[in-house]
Order: sequence, then structure tokens, then C-alpha cells
Amino acid sequence: MRSRAAAAGSALFFALAPGTVAGLAPWALTGWDAGAAPIAVRWLGAILVVAGAAVLLQAFARFVREGLGTPAPVAPTAHLVVGGLYRYVRNPMYLAVVATILGQALLLWRPVLVAYAAVVAATTAAFVRGYEEPTLRRQFGGDYDAYRAAVPGWWPRRTPWPGSTGS
Repeated sequence: MRSRAAAAGSALFFALAPGTVAGLAPWALTGWDAGAAPIAVRWLGAILVVAGAAVLLQAFARFVREGLGTPAPVAPTAHLVVGGLYRYVRNPMYLAVVATILGQALLLWRPVLVAYAAVVAATTAAFVRGYEEPTLRRQFGGDYDAYRAAVPGWWPRRTPWPGSTGS
């Protein structure tokens, strides 16, 4: 039953958080009006949008399956999520959101989205440092400390962290 509640909560949070930050806000800034971008730039943008969305979906599913919770601070996981893409980088969701926004900037050829992506990245980094890392340290103690020491926050490892439990 916990996994059903986690799935429902994660779906709701997916719509609210990434849906707003990487969907609603970029639309409000651009109206999805595209500039005259070279086709290669548009393709690169589309690839970033699709890759960002795929990473987000995988990460949210990982929170449900492995963590038995959600990414939302009000309904956290019961277990530290360290499998999948989390074996390479601690913050794949945040990176995926910024990649999606940068992809939209290229796809639509709208510089305002590059500036917006920078604001999202800075805000996210401050949230991670000020709230998320201390909260995870309190919740998971030494397990989180070992994970944090082995897996970078923002630049992926070349090889998966061998201390992870999930694939």
C-alpha cells in the first residue's frame, strides 16, 4: 500500500514542481513562441528536453520503488535513494530540470530561458545546501554521509558508485 501512496504523491509532486518550473514558467516567459533557430540547434534542444524528461521520470520512479516515498519534502522517502542514476550524481532531478529548460531555450531560440535556467540552478543549489543536505543527514546519518562523500552533487561520476544497493 505504501508504494501506491508514494506513486500517487510522486505523480502529484511531478505535476506541481517540475511541471511548474520546467513547463508552466517557461511557457509564461515565452508563450512557446519560437525564434529562428538553426535546425541543428533545435534538434539539440529537443534532445535535451526529451533527455531531461526521461531522467525526471526515471528519478521519480526510483523514489517510489527504492525509497518508498516521494521527492516532496512533505512526504519523504523511507529509504535513502542511491540506485539508478543516483549512483552517478546526487541530484539528477535538478540537473534534468535545468537541462529541460536549456533545451527549451535552444528549441525555441529564446535567451530569456537561459537566464531563467541560471536562476533555477542557483535557487536549486541554495535549496540543496540549506535544506536538503542537512535534512538527509539528520534522516539517514552515516549512510548519507558515506553516499555524499562518494557521489558528487552536480557533476556525474564516470563509474557507478559501488556502494549503491539498486541498479
